[in-house]
Amino acid sequence: MSDFTAGPGDQGLYRLAAGTLLVAFQGTTAPEWVLRGLESGLGGVTLFGFNVDGHDRLRELNAGLRAAGDPVISLDEEGGDVTRLAYHVGSPYPGNAALGTVDDVELTRDVYRAIGDDLARCGVNLDMAPDADVNTADDNPVIGTRAFGSDSALVARHTVAAVQGLQSAGVAACVKHFPGHGATRQDSHLEVPLVDASLELLHERELAPFRAAIEAGTKSVMTAHVRVPALTGELPATLSAAALTHLLRGELGYDGVVISDALDMKAITDAYGLAGGAVRSLAAGTDLLCLGPIPTESDIQKIISEIVAATRDGRLPVARLEESAERVARLRSWFGEPRGAAPGDGGIGLAAARRAVSLTGPAPRLVDPLLVELDTPPTIAVGDVPWGFSPWLSRAEVVRVKPEEADVPGILEHAAGRSLVVVVKDAHRYETSRSVVTALLAARPDVTVVEMGLPIWRPEGVAHLATYGAARANAQAAAELLGV
Repeated sequence: MSDFTAGPGDQGLYRLAAGTLLVAFQGTTAPEWVLRGLESGLGGVTLFGFNVDGHDRLRELNAGLRAAGDPVISLDEEGGDVTRLAYHVGSPYPGNAALGTVDDVELTRDVYRAIGDDLARCGVNLDMAPDADVNTADDNPVIGTRAFGSDSALVARHTVAAVQGLQSAGVAACVKHFPGHGATRQDSHLEVPLVDASLELLHERELAPFRAAIEAGTKSVMTAHVRVPALTGELPATLSAAALTHLLRGELGYDGVVISDALDMKAITDAYGLAGGAVRSLAAGTDLLCLGPIPTESDIQKIISEIVAATRDGRLPVARLEESAERVARLRSWFGEPRGAAPGDGGIGLAAARRAVSLTGPAPRLVDPLLVELDTPPTIAVGDVPWGFSPWLSRAEVVRVKPEEADVPGILEHAAGRSLVVVVKDAHRYETSRSVVTALLAARPDVTVVEMGLPIWRPEGVAHLATYGAARANAQAAAELLGV
């Protein structure tokens, strides 16, 4: 990276600027520009599903990154729908909605300890989890099953358990998305969502899990690209000193590392640009900038140049970068502390998923079953992670159809004389899925419905299974309950 080799007098400033960046790259091998950048002070990397080709290859990749510098190696491993370690096969752990439904904090702690052990064995030292959002908007397009629930006290106690589980494995937790993304009805990957809450409600509801996580010693907190008019005015929280410096640092007393949500999201880039958003976020109080998967080597150089320019024209005090460097150095020191031996997960993911799955209505007695999975478009946060029953139902025929293309008469004909199971994911958010289920039920009241998202829409009087997530563990637990 040419900007790292600017004039000798600029090296310290360039290194401070580079030290705030968590970069990304394509592929399962680190490119030379990333390795050179780490040697010259890049803060670290954020890994995505496209960087992972099994745990052994990931361990080799991360060993190479560590050989080049002392990087923060981060990714999003929430369990459930949002997984990077198991991006190509689905997570062996249920996500937060399932854990919140069980409401056993020891179980949540054990699941997150197992996740932390997996990450540590692969060389990851910071997990951008847990999600501490209080999901009060049923049609929230970006949180949903990623949240422990809609009750702030429940979310708070499970957030604490998740932080404790991860950090007992030597992996830093990153509690997100501050000051709360659960009341939104827009996706910050595409626009700036609105949290229309008074300061009083914000303190009572959204902030309770973050206060609890801070008291529990979370090593990092992630910002949200949400606008809270009562707090941030017209700015998203990621760029708001009122949110990050005055509220998080001042009022809540947090002195750990603050990490931005991915800056390549449209909530930031559409209005401020990538480099402009980076400068504004640092000025507001962020310490590490997650750049997301889109920025290239050239973009990284431009961001560093813009940060340096901002220190020279007064938009960004050098002292702000020095504060960030000191906090990140403390985090790196914590990474190096000795931890107890990994206990092994002991099948904790499947055990947790079994406790979460629930059945309402008559217990199904399936005969030569046909399972029809109604496809759901992947969200940006989740990505194209596989989900469904195919690996677990050896005695059933499983077909997947797009709801808008579903041939209801054809399905009914194919299911004649057989048990019919319809699998949906967040049906409350997709009218086409609800229409197909309703049409099938009109002809076949004995249909069994399996919901692999939030069970907000439930047809009455039918066998209904709720898994509270679409991870591999959730599907296996539901398959066992179906008995096929």
